[in-house]
Amino acid sequence: MKKKLAVLLTAALAAASLTACGGSSSSGSSDTSAADTNTSQSAQSDGGSSDSSSLVMAWWGNQTRNERTQKILDMYSEENPGVTIDGQFSEFNDYWNKLATAAAGHSMPDIVQMDYKYLQQYVNNNLLVDLTPYIEDGTIDTASCNQDVLNSGKVGDGLYALCNGINAPALLYNKTLLDENGITVKDNMTMDEFFALCKEVYEKTGVKTNISYGSVNSWSEYFMRSYDIVPFGDKCMNGDETSWTPFFEMYTKGLDEGWLLDPSVFAEIAIGSVEQAPMVYSQTPETQSWCEFSNSNQLTAMQKAAPEGTEIGITTWPAPDPKKSGYLKSSQFFSVGSDAKNPEEAVKLLNWLINSSEANNILLGERGIPAPANIAEEVAPQLSEIDQKVTAFVNDVVTPNCSPINPPQPDGASEVYDLLNRTVEKVCYGELDAPTAASQFWTEANKIMSTK
Repeated sequence: MKKKLAVLLTAALAAASLTACGGSSSSGSSDTSAADTNTSQSAQSDGGSSDSSSLVMAWWGNQTRNERTQKILDMYSEENPGVTIDGQFSEFNDYWNKLATAAAGHSMPDIVQMDYKYLQQYVNNNLLVDLTPYIEDGTIDTASCNQDVLNSGKVGDGLYALCNGINAPALLYNKTLLDENGITVKDNMTMDEFFALCKEVYEKTGVKTNISYGSVNSWSEYFMRSYDIVPFGDKCMNGDETSWTPFFEMYTKGLDEGWLLDPSVFAEIAIGSVEQAPMVYSQTPETQSWCEFSNSNQLTAMQKAAPEGTEIGITTWPAPDPKKSGYLKSSQFFSVGSDAKNPEEAVKLLNWLINSSEANNILLGERGIPAPANIAEEVAPQLSEIDQKVTAFVNDVVTPNCSPINPPQPDGASEVYDLLNRTVEKVCYGELDAPTAASQFWTEANKIMSTK
């Protein structure tokens, strides 16, 4: 157990320098916005409460999230005399440092905001409570939740996390530019349709395409799902040394046809920053992209970062088989820490956070579209025009054309994706052709996974 906790602590501390899947106005963090500088003013004490009638709830987020969340926690305490809740919030990177320290010291908060990237690590180290019994006895109501989204919180036979906001992969694009040039974008594009669109945009406008350069993690999994390949097996990579050839071929095709952004563009910008995304940051066609591979809950941030008069559109990521590749995902989860003195009370609060109209009419989908369909429908009319656009995209475009998300990533995945990004870089600089890149990547990735 000590060895496992040490591994977890190392991974969680390393998470401070990484990004998770989803939207941020200034980084690649997994939720709807970057943490505000004020969020460093978190509670002085960390860890779960020693008093079973008191709860500790920890989350990362911006100031709007902090204020709304604290407001509903105060409301819950008022409605449940004797239950007090210590709300502890942090900036995204600090959050994982604190949680790792709490995990090592057996003082996990009672309720934690959890990310898909780290779910399996925390479960493997027995740090989260299996919520299945509480669903079976009705303490947690999941009747109105999408089953695929609900299952994304499962590890093995247990459900260890509840979705507290739904999002989906989304191709954000410069709708104004394309409309002005008579170019249309369809949902659920195949790769051939996407390549034809990239070529058309380049020929009519001179603007090029960014295919998730420097951050191919989620995009590569999405692409490989079309070939029925979940990248990670048991201490190995699935497929064979040729499986990744089509993935690298999209980059060589774009370079050969001239519509792919030159990799030198990314040496001058912060990859993962919404404000410096080539679609909204670059001023010349040679350094600008017409699209960004993003997530649905990043639309607001991207629209805010766009030049005045530019409308950002939203569609699905392309794929060889769009329905196989598409999925809904949790922008983040709520979990109950295994150190909770009164897990039953923590679970009651968790159920209220997910299913209460009172709570969600204050939160207003700030963490993403509410998981229960009835709550999402109730909240929708109160959302901003952009948030309503995102809701319609997730419900009407993605939901009917998607498949269950891949299992949580195992230990070693971050190292493999670092390798993949480096390999894409070599392809884009002309150092490797697609078959050689595929073979080298698969071989080296297997070496990494075999040691985990």
